[in-house]
Amino acid sequence: MNTTVATVVIVIALLLALASLITAIRNRAMGTILLAGFCVLEVAVLVQVGFTIAAVAGGEGAHVSKGTLFGYLAGQVIIPPAGVFLALAERSRWGTGILVVAGFAIAVMTARLLQIWQGQ
Repeated sequence: MNTTVATVVIVIALLLALASLITAIRNRAMGTILLAGFCVLEVAVLVQVGFTIAAVAGGEGAHVSKGTLFGYLAGQVIIPPAGVFLALAERSRWGTGILVVAGFAIAVMTARLLQIWQGQ
């Protein structure tokens, strides 16, 4: 697993969670900037998944529980689009609140993936 890509994913996710929190506090619905940000986050997550699958296929991470690793990766791929879909369905501050949770969840899951990869 590439720690640089994981760090980028964590930073993007936390920045989006913060921006979503500010938008929710201002009682606004999700705008195009947050939508674009979550699209960028999804691309970063997909890049991370690609690097991780390539590393596992290359023989790295032999000590890692593959079921847990791929479960976290699959969850990460689903969360940003699901959060955006729900935020679009709920055009109030609560929809933006969903994005706060989605961004924070991606950051925490990526940190946990790093721990799993390092054997902790």
